[in-house]
Amino acid sequence: MTHPFLDLPPLSAARFASIEDRVARLLGTGQDVVITQGEALLPLEGAIRGAAGPGTTALNVITGPYGQTFGDWLRDCGATVIDLSVPFHTAVTAEQVRAALAEHPSVDFVSLVHAEAATGNTNPVAEIGAVVREHGALFYLDAVASVGAEPVLPDAWGVDLCVIGAQKAMGGPAGVSAISVSERAWARMAANPRAPRRSYLSLLDWKERWIDGGRRALLHAPAQLEMLALEACLERIEAEGPAAVTARHAAAARATRAGVLALGGGLRPYVHEAAEAAPVATTLRTPDGVAASELVARALESDPSLPLAAGGGALAKEMIRVNHYGPDATPGAVQSSLAALGAALAERGLDVDLHGARRAVEGAWR
Repeated sequence: MTHPFLDLPPLSAARFASIEDRVARLLGTGQDVVITQGEALLPLEGAIRGAAGPGTTALNVITGPYGQTFGDWLRDCGATVIDLSVPFHTAVTAEQVRAALAEHPSVDFVSLVHAEAATGNTNPVAEIGAVVREHGALFYLDAVASVGAEPVLPDAWGVDLCVIGAQKAMGGPAGVSAISVSERAWARMAANPRAPRRSYLSLLDWKERWIDGGRRALLHAPAQLEMLALEACLERIEAEGPAAVTARHAAAARATRAGVLALGGGLRPYVHEAAEAAPVATTLRTPDGVAASELVARALESDPSLPLAAGGGALAKEMIRVNHYGPDATPGAVQSSLAALGAALAERGLDVDLHGARRAVEGAWR
């Protein structure tokens, strides 16, 4: 008995390369694009370990938990790390980055997360990129959560290492990711004696054995299901239009924020300024005395498919995430999520306005 998900012909090198080309078009980049067959932590770590070493001085911007992870990897590589931390309810500014670079002129590597889905903020990468380019440092960007929800333009922004994942706003699988790499980033890795070689973390292996070989022979057997799913979600984005996809995510964020403000019950946006809130997901702060994890659990009892989650770690006590990305960047998903949260708050005796929230979502979406 044949099965469409099991009895697949091998994925050719030519088709693998064609999917990389579609990722490059999505990013508007002329840089090399490598698809890495694993969750985005694979190229995120591989890029740091390839480009950073004992001679590196890194400015690591922390606006959420992933920035903290990048600092740990950089230190493990032997780099000197200057952390630039801002409160998680806000975004970093280009002026803060400029001041840090002026204070530490030896910085030659800057790491930044574009949008932190875990905390709900987004950073002004275009402005920061101009500052980093002026300084001359290598610019490393985690755009895993932002791609599809807002523009991601490595070439225009001066990004040397730009990592994306398919599992959020792109509406694709979690088991495949990609990275665009500038010529000077390749040169930095080639000059780094500690850069991984003959390793699953090695980007240089892909450069030397795949790209430099004309993309004719793959390094290993491709993960067919993930690659075909990535190809399908790229086709879907192309058909809808990238601008329409990002507009849909922006509308979802705008509507969620408006709906929460109208709902009441002590629920409020976690990120203070709407301009600093990520379009991929909206984070909410719960009322005093109400545990976010308990409120989410109660809301999900009505519909387990709702795109709701409590914050991770200590944030599970106070933060709720409305993950309105990919197929959930719709008015229905926003309305249903807020209705379930409102009902759970009302059960606790808190005063909520469900009709007002619905009207606010409808008005903001329009």
